[in-house]
Amino acid sequence: MPQSVSIFSQLRPLLRQVALLAGISVALSLALILYLYGSQDQFLIRLSGAFFVFFWLLTITFLAAVPFVSWAAANWFGSAWAKAPASSIRRKKPAAAVVSRSPARAVARPKPSNHNHP
Repeated sequence: MPQSVSIFSQLRPLLRQVALLAGISVALSLALILYLYGSQDQFLIRLSGAFFVFFWLLTITFLAAVPFVSWAAANWFGSAWAKAPASSIRRKKPAAAVVSRSPARAVARPKPSNHNHP
């Protein structure tokens, strides 16, 4: 009889991603609130509001939108669409085209004339 995999072990990668997004959200919200308001009154209320905004934006982006776009590109447009693009082919310059150039010479500039000033 095969061993059943616990629900926790199945959710472990997702929980790790959520914890990482929560940590990034705390750092971003702390930096924003300290920059805008400092540690004045209502610091924790402002911090919690900013945390939830950053957390939901990052969570929706990285756990829903990005995987959906990847899935849609693979399933709707075919597997060739989802593969990495072919590397561009660079042409080598012919040996005759390589020209060594000496550094640019300094050009002497004429002195400005002071015709406008007596």
